Order: sequence, then structure tokens, then C-alpha cells
Amino acid sequence: MTSTSLPDSLIATLPGSSYTDPEIFAQEQERIFETMWFCVARAGELAKPGAFRTVDVGRESILVTRSRDDSIRAYFNVCRHRGAKICMEETGEVKRAFQCPYHAWTYDLNGKLVAAPNLTKMPDVGRTEYGLVSVAVREWLGYVWVCLAENPPSFEEDVIGEIVGRLGDVESIERYDIDNLSVGKRIVYDVKANWKLIIENFMECYHCATIHPELTEVLPEFADGYAAQYYVGHGAEFGDEVQGFTVDGSEGLDRIPGVSEDQDRRYYAITVRPQVFINLVPDHVIFHRMYPVAVDRTIVECDWLYLPHVVETGKDVSRSVELFDRVNRQDFEACERTQPGMSSRMYAKGGVLVPSEHHIGAFHDWVHERLGTRQPQ
Repeated sequence: MTSTSLPDSLIATLPGSSYTDPEIFAQEQERIFETMWFCVARAGELAKPGAFRTVDVGRESILVTRSRDDSIRAYFNVCRHRGAKICMEETGEVKRAFQCPYHAWTYDLNGKLVAAPNLTKMPDVGRTEYGLVSVAVREWLGYVWVCLAENPPSFEEDVIGEIVGRLGDVESIERYDIDNLSVGKRIVYDVKANWKLIIENFMECYHCATIHPELTEVLPEFADGYAAQYYVGHGAEFGDEVQGFTVDGSEGLDRIPGVSEDQDRRYYAITVRPQVFINLVPDHVIFHRMYPVAVDRTIVECDWLYLPHVVETGKDVSRSVELFDRVNRQDFEACERTQPGMSSRMYAKGGVLVPSEHHIGAFHDWVHERLGTRQPQ
């Protein structure tokens, strides 16, 4: 079936090979994940100088740390001497410097080479020139974003612009004061599916009535198949009898003070390409980060964020966590069910999108644009 033979109500998807071909995934790593702003950590986890986290961004290992001037720094996690990985641990803390365990080349928190065996006998080795190679860093919404490109794109256009495009203005998300919320729960999911299947699933709600009974009880309009992201500025309204965004619709926790009356009792979903999903409700924020690790495997790290005193006083957040944890598991099971079909000969030319999914076509166009590939004919 070709796109020209489809009825007007249907448009073509990407072909199955887009979700199964390791060469296409390698192109995505190079041209998407290694060139765009990529969210890697909650800034609060790097609480003091020397705290660090290592994250794979595309094909590269990146070392993120807090320096002594309290700023966040990021470097390629590669020793300048012989290329050994400096930090093998995912998280940790050093006192003053990072030392390569192979030949003991040592770098301070600003990336400068400060020590190495016989370094004083090599006066021509520049301490800065042979320091760690830095990566562009921004902090926003309480998270650390990095970009591996030599000339990073505008953060304001590529990241903040995605928020504005979804909500209509940046003030709408700033009212949730995400920078100052605390992590009440984190769940890491290992999803055996291509990263694009997860994005496509998050963008539409045609499946909601089928697999999300708890979510459609809280957000009845989702049963009609139109996702919140379909309309600029639109938030799905809680059901009349629903008290909070919880698994049973019972009362939630303390409302975030800045949330406006128009935003109260509403749910907003935002996709920030290529790997962030944000869910906004009156009393908490759910912040997902995807880490594509293989053509058919994606790690998803999900934070539930609440007002600091809610977390500090040990209030029970389990009912709000359980709602979207169920939604996530239902979604990821659907993606894992779909992944094998991408290899089927039946899906070689792809499938179709119904009208309530047509906006996913814009995502597919974006993928083609980033990869420099032609649209399927």
C-alpha cells in the first residue's frame, strides 16, 4: 500500500525498518541524540562539588558533575591520554578530581589536567589543551540538559520552544515551579521497544479506552481517543467526581501554589523532542527521560515531583504514583507488543494513522528531516 492510495482519513506511518534497522538507529544517534539538547539528570542529585553522574548520550558516555563554583559541568567521559573511560560508576562523588584508573591522569572539576605520572618532565603538555573535552550544559526546570554538538542549537528555540508550542506560553509551565519541587518517587523502566514507538504512544490517546481504564476514569475525555497534546494549550479535565490525579480518583496532595485556576483540575502532557515527556497536574509533575540504548531497547527514567514539604514529611504519594506507573506499564507493554511486528513482512511499508493520530505524522516528518531521508512514496 502506498500513501497515494490511502483514503483521506488515513496517512502512512514510517516503514517497519525504521524501528528495527541498526543502521537507522546509528544515524539517529549521530543526527538526533548527539546534536540536540538531551536531558540527563535532576540537578539536585548533583548537590555538592564532586558529585557526578555518567550518562550515555547517543554513542558517547558523558560525565556530568558540579564544580567548585557551584556550576554544572559536563565532559566526554574519555581520558585524553589513551582513551580509557574515567568513571565506570553511574553515580558517585569525588573530593577534588577525577583520576583515570589506567595511567592516573588526573583532572580537576573544571576539566583541567592537574596531575599525571612524570607530567613535570613533559612541559609541552598543556594542562588545558589536554584537559577533558567539555560539553554544552544548561539547567532548566531543575534538570541538566547537555548538547554534544560543536555548535549547539538554540536552547530557547529547541527546548523552551517545544513547551511554548504545546502550552501557548512559557509562563504556563513556570507556574508549576518544577525547579524547586522534590523527587518523591523514581521508577526506571527497561522497555524492549524502539524509542519512536514510545514517543508515538505518548503522543496519542486512540489507545486510551482500550488499555488505560484507570486513566480514563480520571480523565473521561481520553476515552474519546483525542490526546491532550492534540490541542495547543488544552488540558484534559478531571471527571466530575474525581478529587485528585490518583489511581482511585481520591484526593491528591497539596496543590502547587503557582498553578492558576484555569490549570486546576486539568492534566497537560508535553513532548520535548527527542527524549523528554512532561505531565502536569495540580499537585505534582511527572517527568520522563528516555535513554535509547539499542534499536529495540529504551531505558525510561521517570520522576514524580512534589512540593518539598510533601516529600520531607513523608506524606503518602503512593496513590498518585500508582496511577501513572500503571499507565506507563500499560503503555510499555503495548510498545513491546508492537516491536516484533515491525519486523514482519506485512509491516515492511508501515501501517496507517487514523485522524486522531494524524499529528504523529508531523513527528515522522521531523525524523525524516533530521536524518535527511526522503518521505516514503
